[in-house]
Amino acid sequence: MKDKNIVWLYLFLAATLADLAFLVEGNSSMRFYSKPLILLGLIAYFYQITRPIASTLLTKSILGALIFSWIGDILLLWSQLFVYGLGAFLMAHVCYIIGFRIAQQSPNRLEHVNFVKSFLLNLPIYLSAAFVYYLIHANLGALKVPVIAYIIVIVAMVATARERYKKCNATSFWQVFIGAVLFFISDGAIAISRFFQDFAESGIVIMGTYAIAQLLIVMGIRSYLINPR
Repeated sequence: MKDKNIVWLYLFLAATLADLAFLVEGNSSMRFYSKPLILLGLIAYFYQITRPIASTLLTKSILGALIFSWIGDILLLWSQLFVYGLGAFLMAHVCYIIGFRIAQQSPNRLEHVNFVKSFLLNLPIYLSAAFVYYLIHANLGALKVPVIAYIIVIVAMVATARERYKKCNATSFWQVFIGAVLFFISDGAIAISRFFQDFAESGIVIMGTYAIAQLLIVMGIRSYLINPR
């Protein structure tokens, strides 16, 4: 990594800290400036470090996930655009699923998958998603179908991250997997605070886990590119 690329991580960090500070202060108007800068820093960083392989599907899929996330961040600044923000993040997770499948050595073909073992390993993810849906389903109204679709896709994203175990270097696996889990926690907190019951410091929990999640995923993919095994 060239030293100059660290500047973009500083932008990410500064924007994240500023956004969290504005949340604590309840200064929602200033978040229109801080929140969009969070992902812009990561997008610029990832773009710079992957320029030599910009044409590969892995780079395009991860960059696409970051860009869709950035669009989702902006849309969610307006509560009336929630469903469009949901759609943007759904596309981000689809891009991450593609990227995670590529960023591993010899992914299993469908006929070689042990579905029982896979189901049991993914069971904590399924149960967590089911519990969140149980809490929020009564208040979803017209958003029930979009939210169910979103839950299915984000569960698939976390499961795909888990399935990279022993198919890439350990650093890459744990960074991506923990990042995916934190993304799931962030979205679960959004769902609970919006459709079940808001809780103290929900904004801090949501943005804190989200920012760390995106950073870990980017660094995990970087680790894979440096050393696939």
